[in-house]
Amino acid sequence: MANQPVSAPTMDEFVSFAKRRGFIFPSSEIYGGLNAIYDMGPLGVLLKRNIQALWWKQVVQMRSDMVGLDASILMNSKVWETSGHVKLFADPLVECKKCHQRFRADHLLPPTPAVPGHNKEQLNNETMKHCPNCGGELTEVRMFNTMFKTNFGPVEDESSVVYLRPETAQGMFVNFKNVWDTARVKMPFGIAQIGKAFRNEITTGNFIFRLREFEQMEIEYFVRPEKWEGAFESWLSWMKQWMETIGLKKEKIHFHEIPDGERAHYSKRTIDIEYDFPFGQSELYGLAYRTDFDLVNHSKGSGQSLSVRDPETNEVFTPHVIEPTFGVERTLLAVLLAAYTKIEGGRTTTTESANEMEVVLRLPKALAPMKAAVLPLSKKEPLTTLATTISAELRKHWMAAYDDVASIGRRYRRQDEIGTPYCITVDFDSGADNAVTVRDRDTMAQERVKITELVEYLRTHLEVV
Repeated sequence: MANQPVSAPTMDEFVSFAKRRGFIFPSSEIYGGLNAIYDMGPLGVLLKRNIQALWWKQVVQMRSDMVGLDASILMNSKVWETSGHVKLFADPLVECKKCHQRFRADHLLPPTPAVPGHNKEQLNNETMKHCPNCGGELTEVRMFNTMFKTNFGPVEDESSVVYLRPETAQGMFVNFKNVWDTARVKMPFGIAQIGKAFRNEITTGNFIFRLREFEQMEIEYFVRPEKWEGAFESWLSWMKQWMETIGLKKEKIHFHEIPDGERAHYSKRTIDIEYDFPFGQSELYGLAYRTDFDLVNHSKGSGQSLSVRDPETNEVFTPHVIEPTFGVERTLLAVLLAAYTKIEGGRTTTTESANEMEVVLRLPKALAPMKAAVLPLSKKEPLTTLATTISAELRKHWMAAYDDVASIGRRYRRQDEIGTPYCITVDFDSGADNAVTVRDRDTMAQERVKITELVEYLRTHLEVV
């Protein structure tokens, strides 16, 4: 039926769209690319920053119990020894004896989303026998540490080894005392951070879902030991609200309580939040109760006390930690997929676009890369000068596009496809009545608005970050 949404895109179709419209590019593409590394294009970087800005606003700016941090990527190697990463941050590896392709062993298991996962330590050679590529015999399972290792300084020996951080959490733990002493915080409180992390994944795939260089938005929320359950439930509730805010449909979200024996070594409770991607149900976010594992171990490893004194009771204790963690690229992928809408037969009525498949990217307005697009009906004066002046004024407040190429119907479609909430048409009457036509991306409703009132009109209609 015409003008009706149709099936969701395949991953191949979506990857093509993401490149064609300037959201995501393969890194170093002119040299053949680099596996599991991607660059954000002109629209992708705007979407990514809008996601981060909205998260930061809600997590830090709007809460009195949160502070921010930007810790370094390179840290003293003792941090990773103490945290257990040097010994335990490993994935099960198998190699084909015939084609020598390497695989992460648990990724060769039958898919089991939303049910208890597989303990990596219990994998054995009976689990995987044949290479999925050539059918050759696979080696026995061995553990492979996925941290990137490099050398610090001009001398390359064991004493100069450092690691690219595989997570942002440890930077918050080792700065706990600095924050406690300087930020005038009190229990409970949290530290939030957005930053790069690096993992030398054995197997990658599914576009930007599993990367070797990626960004995390993480929170370490410090509580009194007996208060952890309330804090855990509070953050779980907030994460549900966050996913609704960024446009993810409830029916595609699944909550998986990780049972005893399958959680990370530091966790006493973990919930994996999974999402229905085109390639299957896979982990989007995580929420963990890390107890006092990190602060106690870093206190022992450094010789520095990371306990606190309650100013009211004078009691000294080591805080426990609730950790909500969000992958930036996975968020961006889920947001784009949720917003991507194919419409049979299109929505515009111009002759050249009739009966064509149309894509509308129904992004939440707060996340849209471009908030508005100014479209002069003609390339001739005085329309172009007036349209250029209007777009320059809008850019003082938001990211705004200017487009005068092709028919107005084509330009509407182009902006719909990149998620621009409002198109502003400057027509032949604009010079006389000092007004423009504003078109809504989702409803296609058009409204005549005075040029002098345009900024305020958009301000009241946009969910500005």
